Amino acid sequence: MHPALGSRGVPEGIYVDNGSAFVDAWLLRACAKLGIRLIHSTPGRPQGRGKIERYFRTVREQFLVEITGNPGGDPNRHPVADLGELNALFTAWVETVYHRQIHSETGAAPLARWAAGGPFPIPSTDALAEAFLWEEQRTVTRTALVSLQGNTYQVDPLLVGRRVELVFDPFDLTRIQVRLRGVPAGTAIPHRIGRHAHLKARPETPPEPPAPTGIDYARLIADVHQAQLGAANTGVNYAALAGSVPTSSNEQLPGQLDLLTDLSGDTDLHDVTVLRDSGVSS
Repeated sequence: MHPALGSRGVPEGIYVDNGSAFVDAWLLRACAKLGIRLIHSTPGRPQGRGKIERYFRTVREQFLVEITGNPGGDPNRHPVADLGELNALFTAWVETVYHRQIHSETGAAPLARWAAGGPFPIPSTDALAEAFLWEEQRTVTRTALVSLQGNTYQVDPLLVGRRVELVFDPFDLTRIQVRLRGVPAGTAIPHRIGRHAHLKARPETPPEPPAPTGIDYARLIADVHQAQLGAANTGVNYAALAGSVPTSSNEQLPGQLDLLTDLSGDTDLHDVTVLRDSGVSS
């Protein structure tokens, strides 16, 4: 959600199921900070989740199958090196292929249909960062200490006996902001650190990989995506605003999506489509 909101803007509401990640207090806090209405689907009614399940199926059949495995030993196919490269390939596929294909029911490409409902406000970097911080309350001990996830921190002695809010990045417990009734009250100084990330901030277990096709289709799409980013009329590239733009598909892209304002559908994917349909490897 963090990169999506940073590049596409803030919607009025989001529709999610009742999985543990979506009923967690941290998502509710993020939505409250950004003014987003959090809507949960009705338990026991899978019809309401059909669209996202269909999207997952498309990702499995058109993207994941292209980047996993190489049973034939094709020298033109190389395994994905790391998470950064996977994100770069997925961003290229979403922006270049999925968002620009005409939907059979709506008669419009997903990106064009989204843009037609806008404009959507883009949150500032600080507001977005604040929304995705986590928060817990603690009472300051007589020795001006607070605890979090087994760690202890020193705070301002003037806060002894007060109930304070600890605001933090769940992936970095070495930096804790202290607030008293929402007002900043300094930084918690690490006293004893045994855990550097929140227990709930752990990576998900990856699913079983699907069978590959033998064609390095994802990198072909990545090349087209890089060509679009280099064109003069591409539009706003939020990846460039966050850092350097890679010059080749082997360099790592930032994690957020790119906002491509060219919705004219002029992307030339003819060569890529022919290669895929004919079964010829690049």
